[in-house]
Amino acid sequence: MILNTGCRTDIPACFSEWFYNRIREGTVMTRNPYQPRQVLSYWLDPEVVDVLCFCTKNPAPMLERLEELQRFRQFWFVTITPYEQEIEPHVPDTSEVIRTTRALSERVGARAVGWRYDPIFITEKYSSEYHIERFEEMAAALSGYVNSCVISFIDLYEKTKRNFPRVCRVSMAEQEHLVQEMAAVGRRYGIPLRTCCENAALKRFGAEVSGCMTREVLEAATGCHLAVPQAKKSPRSQCDCLLGADIGMYNTCGNGCIYCYANYDRKTVAANLREHDPASPLLIGHLQEGDQVTVVKQVSYLDRQLRLEDLL
Repeated sequence: MILNTGCRTDIPACFSEWFYNRIREGTVMTRNPYQPRQVLSYWLDPEVVDVLCFCTKNPAPMLERLEELQRFRQFWFVTITPYEQEIEPHVPDTSEVIRTTRALSERVGARAVGWRYDPIFITEKYSSEYHIERFEEMAAALSGYVNSCVISFIDLYEKTKRNFPRVCRVSMAEQEHLVQEMAAVGRRYGIPLRTCCENAALKRFGAEVSGCMTREVLEAATGCHLAVPQAKKSPRSQCDCLLGADIGMYNTCGNGCIYCYANYDRKTVAANLREHDPASPLLIGHLQEGDQVTVVKQVSYLDRQLRLEDLL
């Protein structure tokens, strides 16, 4: 099975102590975001967890204890964008995130680290040309340290429009221009460009459009063949990503990005963070009377008979 940590919050940046406690204990629990009384319990065992997938804007808090994850196959996405603190108030400076991403890559291998440059939005300050210039600067610094770069364009969820009222959609003409230029930059620095849940027509401008966390991506990251059942494929029609089990929780990310789709508002996040206990099996709070705990049946997808050279 694939265990995701980053679709609902940023565990490496905000909850690294809790996560390492869960690794040491060997189990983790998460509430169903739509039916909170339903609690799912997972074993954190490399015999059944084929890949631990992370998505973070700041891997630094994880680095000191990274050896505790060496039993697990890993895949890391690090989001590095050109926005300043008025947009991403609690994200470290871009140069610092690049430095820690390089350090992460040196530990786990470049094939296990992907760069995310998203979401892309256009304002007077953050113009298309600004994005292209900064993208090239970052690509030069990350060349040889990441396996690819995933870009996406901002989605205007209601919470995003409320928290970031001046934001606008990126026109198709601007998307095509950006993809074409960024793909060319990526080729110069050995960083293939990917999109996820975007218009498939962008492929003709140089991007791979099948998704960001597909079976093929994870196989390349781990050097292992994954025989994923058809039923476990992405629930999203726009991509082939493996998004099954996620141990995060919405409305908990402390990065404070004003475009965030996973946080409702700062007040809700602050209230949840006050309930965080690094010793709890749950990210926020504890088990309560009336909770229905289900131990998930976990099955490895790993084809242990296939060798790495068979994938090359």
